Amino acid sequence: MKIIEVKNISKKFEDKIVLDNISFTIEEGDIFGLIGPNGAGKSTLINIMTGLLDPNNGNISIGGFDIKKESLKAKEFLGLVPQELALMETISAYDNLEFFGSLYGLKGKALKEKIGYALDITGLSEKRKDKVKKFSGGMKRRLNLAAAIMHEPKILILDEPTVGIDPQSRNHIFQFIKSINREKNTTILYTSHYMEEVEYLCNNIFIMDEGKEIAYGDKKTVKSMISDNNKVNLRADNINGDLINSIELLDSIINCEVYHDEIKLLVKGDSFKLEPLLKILEKNNSVIKSINVDEPNLEEVFLSLTGKNLRD
Repeated sequence: MKIIEVKNISKKFEDKIVLDNISFTIEEGDIFGLIGPNGAGKSTLINIMTGLLDPNNGNISIGGFDIKKESLKAKEFLGLVPQELALMETISAYDNLEFFGSLYGLKGKALKEKIGYALDITGLSEKRKDKVKKFSGGMKRRLNLAAAIMHEPKILILDEPTVGIDPQSRNHIFQFIKSINREKNTTILYTSHYMEEVEYLCNNIFIMDEGKEIAYGDKKTVKSMISDNNKVNLRADNINGDLINSIELLDSIINCEVYHDEIKLLVKGDSFKLEPLLKILEKNNSVIKSINVDEPNLEEVFLSLTGKNLRD
């Protein structure tokens, strides 16, 4: 069942096109990645999907309901974790959740049960009585998550949930996402500009840049869009600027990065030959320690399709 349908969404702010004819669908129970660099249009699209903004063109249905025409019914499906924290810092974590739960119409025993569940699944049970102003940035983000799931939404939208947080909280969020998806069949829409997170969490992805679709499909399909390209990881000694400049001049090299004694290459699989690379290394008196060829990851897919790094 298609629980989210985005059809031909466009949005302009004055003369700037922020979203340009965006379309995709999300199946119920999926963990779907919406990815692109900062400024790609992800947050604008989320605001339209949640009814906070109107598009110039197109329409969106949530659970079969049009977000503009049947807004209240559509929003019943949604839980939103925005980039900006929406918490009251002078009261406890428990009191925050009590307030948000009351907004969802929860009260009495049901409210207490939902608070306990939300604190437990986000790993904050032991901090329930602590004031939020004492929380780390990561703990605040986890409490933000807890507030969004009080009403057990069928769809949870996470807008850049791991920006600026510690590794422990990032792991908590990952565990939470996988748990709520597995146990509750909650559909997750996960936006990020960290490709490695999306590669780990998501089944299907939509890559966008400058408001336009770059790639869309399951991870295997998206990677197949540059199936002719491969990664070559090379470890060698005597790596220097002249060596790197010579390698970058090879026609088959898309990108070259250096990490200590390792050279990471993204190459055109249909034209890359090992022999010219070996000749350059020999001329530079560099001894090869290891060399292997791999398929690209999503970061390299983005680089190949746009000609720039994701965090540019």
